[in-house]
Amino acid sequence: MRKPQERIQNASLARRVRRKLVIRKSVIGSAERPRLCLNKSNTNLFVQVIDDASARTLFAVKTFGKNAPVTGSNKEAAIVLGKEIGKELNSRKISTVVFDRNGYKYTGVVAALANAVRETGIKF
Repeated sequence: MRKPQERIQNASLARRVRRKLVIRKSVIGSAERPRLCLNKSNTNLFVQVIDDASARTLFAVKTFGKNAPVTGSNKEAAIVLGKEIGKELNSRKISTVVFDRNGYKYTGVVAALANAVRETGIKF
């Protein structure tokens, strides 16, 4: 049986999937320290806060839809999303999270989101 990254034709996507599998082995969320999972596309950002112990999504914030605080997938949108996530985590009295960057490199939008969440007092 082939490994998941061997079935992917695009080399850069295969590298991201391989990084994702390595990250997910060690990043596990709990009720006290949930997993902050980022997913991005060319047009939007999706962020979920997940409790892996009970297999529940506590809440999600995205850059599209009715209640979206901002639209787009650039650094400015990531900063606004990060502050929104930080406010919600503080209101739920959660002070630490585990950051799951979902195989994306820690630069640009990913780093901007992480720094914005840290500015609200949340620890990684």
